[in-house]
Amino acid sequence: MAGSAPNGQRRLEEFFGPGTTAEAPPEPARRRSYPPPLPNLWEVREGSVVHPLLRPGVLRALPYQLDLARVGLREDLLVVLPTGMGKTVIAALIAAERIREGGGKVLFLAPTRPLVQQHAESFGRWFTELRRARFAGTVRTPVREGSWEGAEAVFATPQIIAHDLAAGRYSLSDVGLIILDEAHRTVGKYAYVEIARTFREQRPEGGRLLALTASPGGEEARVEEVVDALGVARVEARNRTDEGIAEHLPEIQVEQRWVDLPPVARHLQGLLTAALRREGHQLQKMGYLRKKPLASLSVKDLIALRGEIFARPGPMVRKFGPLYHQLILLHLHHALERLETQGIGPLVQYLDRLAAKPKPGKGDRAVLKLPEVVAARAEAVAALGERREVSHPKLDVVAQIVENEMAAPRGRPPRILVFAQYRDTIQEIQESLEARGLRVGRFVGQATRDRGDRGMSQKDQARTLEGFRSGQFPVMVASSVAEEGIDVPDVDVVVFFEAVPSEIRAIQRRGRTGRTSVGKVVVLLARETRDVGYQRAEARREASMTRVIRRLSRKGRARALGPGAAGAPGSEPGTDGGHRPPP
Repeated sequence: MAGSAPNGQRRLEEFFGPGTTAEAPPEPARRRSYPPPLPNLWEVREGSVVHPLLRPGVLRALPYQLDLARVGLREDLLVVLPTGMGKTVIAALIAAERIREGGGKVLFLAPTRPLVQQHAESFGRWFTELRRARFAGTVRTPVREGSWEGAEAVFATPQIIAHDLAAGRYSLSDVGLIILDEAHRTVGKYAYVEIARTFREQRPEGGRLLALTASPGGEEARVEEVVDALGVARVEARNRTDEGIAEHLPEIQVEQRWVDLPPVARHLQGLLTAALRREGHQLQKMGYLRKKPLASLSVKDLIALRGEIFARPGPMVRKFGPLYHQLILLHLHHALERLETQGIGPLVQYLDRLAAKPKPGKGDRAVLKLPEVVAARAEAVAALGERREVSHPKLDVVAQIVENEMAAPRGRPPRILVFAQYRDTIQEIQESLEARGLRVGRFVGQATRDRGDRGMSQKDQARTLEGFRSGQFPVMVASSVAEEGIDVPDVDVVVFFEAVPSEIRAIQRRGRTGRTSVGKVVVLLARETRDVGYQRAEARREASMTRVIRRLSRKGRARALGPGAAGAPGSEPGTDGGHRPPP
């Protein structure tokens, strides 16, 4: 076909259409002479890595990172390291040697555009010379900087790559190393699953897959699903407390701060709980919700209940009643969660948004008419209007933490990162701190809910992060958008406004601190609320994840090295045969 690449693949410019931009013209592939390897592949001098393709004195690596990089050169690998332990450094070490070998291009995938940009910039700083391409944007309006054919390293979101592969714009036959960041997403229909499968089918001889994550999941089935979808036989996990690692990394101190709900909130809690129990008993009479106490029901349970109702045999007309009560129960659960863990203000805002729906459903209207909800809503509005109570006592604790950190002596401006589950809470925290004369940054996603809660564009997010890094404001209040991979060095304190039941999210949040100096994490918990159950669930799942990953790591190491070999069960833990170069 005319205009095709030498390997028969079609060039990207043939596919550019309305809404698609190319910020740089395709660069023709050119041969490059690669230097010979160092005797030990990478050397460390004065704490920095020495490699023919890496800038001297720029990239620092610890022994465990070099060990894991050597494993990744030999075989496909899933690396599990807590956030802040340098997964990107391992990727760069392997990428540098693969490119030096002439083993094909590097494809580095990350789930968000800021992460793609961050990785591309890191490689640009670390490598002496690297022809890069970056594919970001959305599938409908991608922005392509550079070309697939001319790049030695391509940085992209997985959705764009999956879309391009499906359209036949190129193949993975010339990819010598594919890197999947935040690899715990490799489940279900996420793009990583299909890309990993395609890579296994198309990769050249010696091609390698490197998957990186801080937390693949707390359930064994979930971890096994990730490993199977990646197609890796080797899993390597390290922890901050492991021998040979603890001495190289700063400590992270975790503290729990407990508060009590004020009397007004307790009364509102009683009203909503009474309504929840009544609706739950109705469903129990219909034959549902008999396996767990009503007080222990989670959102996951209530969503699963909907599927159970549809799965029951019988005509559809008999399912309308259970579905009606299921929706009311779900709304009551959300309302209680906001009251207990976030505050009176977020409760009122949740009910107000429910009432303001353009087309509320029957269940939406019904929950707002429940006598307990009517009374709770009126009392909550009155409590906030009369200023008899702060929305939640956690707000005062956040202010105390921030003021203490501001007063602590240090040679630079403090950095305090506050995570909150809901945007209504983020707004309350920001207003509470600004009322005390503090400068506060807000970091949320791109979606806009209403005029009072606008989303942030990628440029807005970048400006906020830069302001936080440079000390323009000492506090940043963030949603879950900041949990994955945002690079902010030297965060002094990370505050969880609430407990999160997800071990993945908890690990990601904690990893924002303790990178180059001692870090501190403060988790705010309200007694006799959902905070307690969520905290226990997260601890249980994290412990389970650690056990599963350790077992898979030992099994993969034994399979790769054989019984009695270095790194196999019974040998010295945490090694892969020393610092020998791969065969």
